[in-house]
Amino acid sequence: MDIEVIKKLIRKYQPGHSAFVMKALKAKDYYRNKTDILWEKSRKEKEKEEMQEENPLRNADNRIPFNFHGLLVNQKASYMFTAPPLFDLGNKQANKQLTAFLGDKYAKVCKDLCIDASNCTVGWLHIWKDDKGAWKYAIVPAEQIIPVWSKSLEKELLGVFRVYQDVDEATGDAYTIYEYWNDTECNAYRLRGGDELEQLLPYQMFLIDPQLCEMSEQYQHGIGEVPFFPFFNNNIDTNDLDNIKPLIDTYCKVFSGFVNDLEDIQEVIFVLTNYGGQDLKQFLRELKEYKAIQVENTGGEDKSGVSTLTIELPVEAREKLLTITRKCIFEQGQGIDPDPQNFGNSSGVALNFLYSLLELKAGLQETEFKLGFGRFIRCVCRLLSIPIKDDTIVQTWTRTSVKNDLELSQIAQQSQGVISQGTVVAHHPWVEDAEKEMAALEKEEEKKMEQMDPYQQAFGQKKQTEEEERQEENEEKQG
Repeated sequence: MDIEVIKKLIRKYQPGHSAFVMKALKAKDYYRNKTDILWEKSRKEKEKEEMQEENPLRNADNRIPFNFHGLLVNQKASYMFTAPPLFDLGNKQANKQLTAFLGDKYAKVCKDLCIDASNCTVGWLHIWKDDKGAWKYAIVPAEQIIPVWSKSLEKELLGVFRVYQDVDEATGDAYTIYEYWNDTECNAYRLRGGDELEQLLPYQMFLIDPQLCEMSEQYQHGIGEVPFFPFFNNNIDTNDLDNIKPLIDTYCKVFSGFVNDLEDIQEVIFVLTNYGGQDLKQFLRELKEYKAIQVENTGGEDKSGVSTLTIELPVEAREKLLTITRKCIFEQGQGIDPDPQNFGNSSGVALNFLYSLLELKAGLQETEFKLGFGRFIRCVCRLLSIPIKDDTIVQTWTRTSVKNDLELSQIAQQSQGVISQGTVVAHHPWVEDAEKEMAALEKEEEKKMEQMDPYQQAFGQKKQTEEEERQEENEEKQG
């Protein structure tokens, strides 16, 4: 691809991508419990700037972060992808081939895509052919991806820049690598750290001929479409931190400030008037040893002596604020507060109500993820020549939540004869794979029939013998 066109595209999309990266990295910091309170100026530094002096009563500087964002994101990822979605291509052999390609890492990939989308607004899945000719797939960090979309209403993906940092092992120089992927090929370029964009050069990073060690900056991937698949977090292109960041910051500041106050303000403050000792150490020693101290009193209206001052902290107000803020975090974050008092011995209806907000959030992501998985699975099936019956992929999504197993089991038992056995088995709380369970039931039924056959044969022979004896008796009577 013409390098001048690449430069124009980079100039067009790089500024917006830089803002995207900053926002994504902030969300990832909060996911790792590195909230803004850890990076703010300390109270001492602020007071020095404002008053140019230290306040002796204000020394503590605790920074206590709370990982609400990480909890809510992990809650959604576990709820949606502990049991990853299943795909039915309409043929058992085709399903086996697809399952073999997805492999053991499939569940982890689904979970990581959910976390990336929750933090960065979108997760990206990439498919490529390795040096041995085998097709591979993996997640690419969203910060490395700059998508180029069409202007049509369907918003078709025309190309993808993959941007990342690398170090030249020969020179030790740092470079920014630009890989541009379209529906037929990938072109690689690199820019030395500190250079201007005009100095962008082609980068021969692809091995074309292993025997001749021939390298090239161009690679024909042969996939037939852009081999990157977006998985959006929701329909409005936002992450899960936007709604709750101010609330998390408030909670951290109030809690940390309360801890600082407890450390800074002692339970009792002594007020000394005309103290006759030499220093405070003597005062504390006399108070401890003799339970008395000396003061210089001139008589009359002289108020020399020792008094105490206690400062009461607004504990109730802060507790109320923390409680309200915590509630707002889980409401705005559409999650479930893990406080045990919210559960108890809840029935199925009550448990479903607890999960209502989480289900709304999960439903929005599921709608977007279904499109991503649909495109990805069709691409895999085309590359591996796996047939799809009627070009229809049936996706089965399973939620993982706290359930009342006894109640569900009773419902399943009462549904016998009302609905099909397959439906009953599929909704039983102990069943993870309905097909395997139905196959196991059929085998058990066959064994029972095999065990019953000898008894039936013996019973039939006995019945036949009794019938013959009755016939002989009747003939004898008639004779």
